[in-house]
Amino acid sequence: MSISSTNLQSIATATSSSSIHNNINNGNRFQSSTRISAAATVETVNGATKEEEKSSPPLCLNIRLNIAEKARTVSSVCTSGTLCTSSYMDDIEGAPFGSFVDYVLDDNGNPVLLMNEMSMHTVNIQKSGEGSLVTLFAQLGGPTSSGAATNGQDVSRCSITGTIEKIDSDAEDWDALRMRYGIAHSYADQVMDSPKFHFFRLVPTKVYFVGGFGVSSEWVPPEEYKKATPDILANEASSIMERLNRDHVEDLLLTATEILDVKELEKVRVTGVDRLGVDLRVTTRNPRRKSKLLTDEFRVGFRIPVISVEDAKSEILKVFQEAWEKKNGVTWGDDEVPGADVPVLKTAEDNLM
Repeated sequence: MSISSTNLQSIATATSSSSIHNNINNGNRFQSSTRISAAATVETVNGATKEEEKSSPPLCLNIRLNIAEKARTVSSVCTSGTLCTSSYMDDIEGAPFGSFVDYVLDDNGNPVLLMNEMSMHTVNIQKSGEGSLVTLFAQLGGPTSSGAATNGQDVSRCSITGTIEKIDSDAEDWDALRMRYGIAHSYADQVMDSPKFHFFRLVPTKVYFVGGFGVSSEWVPPEEYKKATPDILANEASSIMERLNRDHVEDLLLTATEILDVKELEKVRVTGVDRLGVDLRVTTRNPRRKSKLLTDEFRVGFRIPVISVEDAKSEILKVFQEAWEKKNGVTWGDDEVPGADVPVLKTAEDNLM
């Protein structure tokens, strides 16, 4: 069955047990685009050293974004964040001072901010002098270019620390930055020509990425961050996750029990979606102590990297389909169990308890 044209609404209906059963009775079946070895399952516990990770069996497919891509995705999707400067105010001189600011990225991933010269953070920067360090913190829970929002600590975030300097009007990318900022922030056209407002560029010297509450965190080399490409699903990921967690509880439970082989299952939530796969947070009961809950993180990869939102929906539906097939003992005349070749990676073990 071809579902490349499936819209978001169909995700809410097409994979229910009844609809999948009807599809099977009609002789239809999801066909996997690429077959890989079922031996491509690797378990990497959160906090493993680089040497331990290197010693793990190699994956047949790369199903995770690298850390630089993840950081660049966060900074690209977000359009605002918290700018931390060093205060020059009496009685709090030298203390960190946080300000809510809007920004866009230039072609190298450097945040560009339009700031009023009388704002406290601008004053702090000017008094710090040339080469002063600031930090911009962006999180996937605040305003984004997609308009979607998530809450709490269970979101990815990125801190960019570096030098910040005023951008002269003769800068090579001046016109491009003005246009980019005006598109991202509707108020900008009213103030960007004012003599009191100036563009500033933050050039990273340190980049720090956190995947979410209880998820791995890591420093990102600035050069790798600069060269990284934001994920193609970044602007739609929040809405896809919201729809899956709201409308596909049964499908997610089946995926955990049938594809991930999880026992004593309590709860499953999607915590990430990108072009290479889906992140699942799985809560189970300790088989020896029923009162104790355990939380593990899994990566369910796509057999092929997706290039659009529609492709991502199609790949997710295939996983749901094969989980249902395995649960109901559906066979197709071969020796392969449904879902056996779905690439799976255990990324963290009981990391929240």
